Amino acid sequence: MDTLPEVPEVRFRMRIRRGNDIALGPGKVDLLEAIHEHGSISAAARHLGMSYRRAWLLVDQLNRCLEGPATVSSHGGSAGGSCLLTPVGLAVIKLYRDIEKTAHASCVTQIGQLTALMRSPDASEAIESNKS
Repeated sequence: MDTLPEVPEVRFRMRIRRGNDIALGPGKVDLLEAIHEHGSISAAARHLGMSYRRAWLLVDQLNRCLEGPATVSSHGGSAGGSCLLTPVGLAVIKLYRDIEKTAHASCVTQIGQLTALMRSPDASEAIESNKS
C-alpha cells in the first residue's frame, strides 16, 4: 500500500510583547479557547496539561495587558467556579486566528518553496542510521 509523503507542518507563532511580558501569543489564545470550551480555568488547564496556577497566571497577565478583561470568573462553591469569555476575549481569539489564516494564505508560495527544501523523514532516518 502506497502512503503519501509526510507534509511538514507549518504554524505561525505570533506574539505581541508589552515591555518584558508576552501580552498575547499562541499559548494564551489556546487557553482562551479551552476556557470557552470547558467553562473554567481549572478544566481548561487540565485539558491543556498545565497546572491551574500556570493557567491562572496566564489569564491574569493577559487581562492586565488588555483594555478590558478577556475573562470573567465566579468563585467556586459546592459546584466549583466558572470562567467565561467576555466580548474582548472572543474578539482576541477571532482576530488572532484570522491573522494566522491571512499570514499563511499570503505566504503560501514561500511556504511551499521552503518546505520543498526539507528532507523527507525517511531520508533523515537513513542518514542517522548510517552514522552508527
